[in-house]
Amino acid sequence: MPNNSAKGMGGLFSMCRRAGKLCMGMDMVKNACASGEACGVYVASDISEKSLKEAKYICYKNGVKLYATDMDMQQIADTVGKRSGILAVCDKGFNKKASSSFSEIPIDPTAFRS
Repeated sequence: MPNNSAKGMGGLFSMCRRAGKLCMGMDMVKNACASGEACGVYVASDISEKSLKEAKYICYKNGVKLYATDMDMQQIADTVGKRSGILAVCDKGFNKKASSSFSEIPIDPTAFRS
């Protein structure tokens, strides 16, 4: 059952999608980060370790902050209409509101050096 935070932020993600400022899925998020459109990247609470590692790398490489949501992929699907473990918000105003509600995931730059 979704908690109030998930429900409220789901509404924000839903508004963001209706405004055309939400990218969903790894490929779209990668493109949004690479093009400089993404203001923040958000991951579901049940995202796989492999996908989380890839999200961290994408964000590190493109200088985009990464945030952990308290929503699982099903809750995201229920609010935005598509099951996804990773979202990119491509609007500064929406991102400012969303980022204030979720915790930033620290990215260790040394994890990506060979």
